[in-house]
Amino acid sequence: MALLGLLVLLALAGPLGATWDTCRGTCGLRPMAFDHSSVVAEYSQNNDYESLESSDGSSQDTGGSEVHPGAWPGVISVQATWENGTWHMCSGALIHPQWVLTVAHCFARAGDISRWEVVIGATDLSQPGPEAQLRHIQRLLVHQYYDEPTARNNIALLELDQPVECSDYIQLGCVPDSSLAVPKLKTCYIAGWRATPDSAPSPRLVLQEAKVRLIDVQLCNSSRWYGGAVHPQDLCAGYPRGGIDTCQGDIGGPLVCKDNVGDYFWLVGLASWGKGCAGAKRPGVFTATQHFHTWIQVQMGLLPPEADAPPPEPFLSPEEEPEADLEDEENPNPEDSEDYTKVSFQQQILGKFLNLLLELLQFLKGEKA
Repeated sequence: MALLGLLVLLALAGPLGATWDTCRGTCGLRPMAFDHSSVVAEYSQNNDYESLESSDGSSQDTGGSEVHPGAWPGVISVQATWENGTWHMCSGALIHPQWVLTVAHCFARAGDISRWEVVIGATDLSQPGPEAQLRHIQRLLVHQYYDEPTARNNIALLELDQPVECSDYIQLGCVPDSSLAVPKLKTCYIAGWRATPDSAPSPRLVLQEAKVRLIDVQLCNSSRWYGGAVHPQDLCAGYPRGGIDTCQGDIGGPLVCKDNVGDYFWLVGLASWGKGCAGAKRPGVFTATQHFHTWIQVQMGLLPPEADAPPPEPFLSPEEEPEADLEDEENPNPEDSEDYTKVSFQQQILGKFLNLLLELLQFLKGEKA
């Protein structure tokens, strides 16, 4: 009966990132964050989104502002050590005490990843501070269908050599499953590493944030925007007139949105690509983590490999080829969704429980006879 109880608890487990005891069973929290009625929020809500420029005319921080320690406790820096020093290569998000989610493009020509490491809990990479933790990469898992030229399936997982201890400065990101209506989330932010203006000649990289809006993917894919280059597994975020955007050094950085009801944030995207920085009709393109929820669980060993197998596609003759139905894209068959898998598993557990209960009753009847 104890084993059955454990199985029932597993069946009723919450979304990815919400069940690990080492981080108190939470994700998406920001214990050190202040209220975001800041210059960033005010600037991003006005009608003038022209690119910010420094006195010499160069692009300056694409609209971000420096954050205080612990403001974004799930953002990490992936770094590589070469002959000339250790350098920030890309960003990512901690989603489990021993797993980091980032983009595959970061490792396209990485070579030996034994030289690579992950910094968690820092906001200034030149002075990480005592709250930061350093881990080496034990294993790199790039999506099996990642295509570098088109950035399709641009996602990867890093298994760390040791689990991370959660604190006010280190928290897990929440990866949404198919039940979350991501386009309806209104309050979203990007975060990335920038060199401060006074850091030359040795760059001082600090974490910066900017408030953004989710942009309809169909608009983002229109002829005057990205002309069909955005995939269904992507998100667009920024502003139509530009001014605030991800840029170099932000690859793999998180796009997070506050839940419309709860006081926590969803990790909805990872900075994947874009044309230029902060240009009009050229918002940042992000890998939508929601579309890879099952893949993530399979790679981390939380689901069997067959759970991520694509369903067989029926052969259609040219006469039978259906036209694209936008409504079907937004409302997939519930039997193909994450929620259907969870319900099926709970039904299996309930069936096992009833069978065991019947066996117990038959055993008690036999004892009384």
